[in-house]
Amino acid sequence: MRYFVRDDTLFLRGRFRAASTGINGGIADVTTVLNHTVPHDFQDDPPRHLDLLAARHGLFRDYFGLLTAVRMHHLCVLQYDFITVFITAGVTNPTGAVRPEAPHTINIIVYSREGMCNAALLETIVTVTGAKAQALHDLGYDFPGTTTDAVAVACERDAAVVHTYAGTLTEVGRRVHAAVLHGVPEALARHEGEVRRSDPSFFIYSRYGGEHWVEWQEEGCPYYPCHFPGQRCDYCYCPCYPCTDEELGEWVESSGGGKIWGCADCTLLHVPEVANYMKRNPEATLAELKCLRERL
Repeated sequence: MRYFVRDDTLFLRGRFRAASTGINGGIADVTTVLNHTVPHDFQDDPPRHLDLLAARHGLFRDYFGLLTAVRMHHLCVLQYDFITVFITAGVTNPTGAVRPEAPHTINIIVYSREGMCNAALLETIVTVTGAKAQALHDLGYDFPGTTTDAVAVACERDAAVVHTYAGTLTEVGRRVHAAVLHGVPEALARHEGEVRRSDPSFFIYSRYGGEHWVEWQEEGCPYYPCHFPGQRCDYCYCPCYPCTDEELGEWVESSGGGKIWGCADCTLLHVPEVANYMKRNPEATLAELKCLRERL
């Protein structure tokens, strides 16, 4: 999976089996899941608007799309082992209220590096909805969501591990639940101006020093420079992860059990020229990036 933000649109690109409650949703094999920001006075036909957006990016219908009035620099990305969750959130149109002038919504996209059967994809939507309602309740809201909330769930189509269930007692469900429970308040805080960020926020579930969520920020990073002076940190958390390229990393034992892809010594995307190229060409292949570094 490769994700990036372009033109106020979040793109997830890969070979997915996915389910969506959004526009033209359902269950299908798709190459793209996107979350697109529209103006507050948006009046266009949503399916037509998404189709035109997709066509401009060469997607031509094998995608699931969500719309929101929340700007993408308020996006929160949360990684918990093989699960990554993407959240944009606004609650100006709560369930039960008729406020068409306030089109904010809570959009949640879940990606699993491991596979899921169709039933597990659908159960993940249930798990997301429950966690979102709990998060809003914990914040003091008296509603479980907004009138336009949507969820999309995507997993790798050809994964070696395929999960059958995704309730909160499962490996998938407990990670999804934890990410949504933490991410919804963080996303709301950014949208409402309580926390100010100029770019999307990235959180990782860490087990070092006790299990907790950590937000990575370039400013004031205690590890800079972790590789070499003048390194770029735009991709401290690599969008190619896990690349499984043994020239760049290796499988290591996880403190939580099992094996994870370890690439702490990889400097590929810290090279300024490579980072700049990736910014301009977010779908560049790993081989393309490695060739560029070799030419420098």
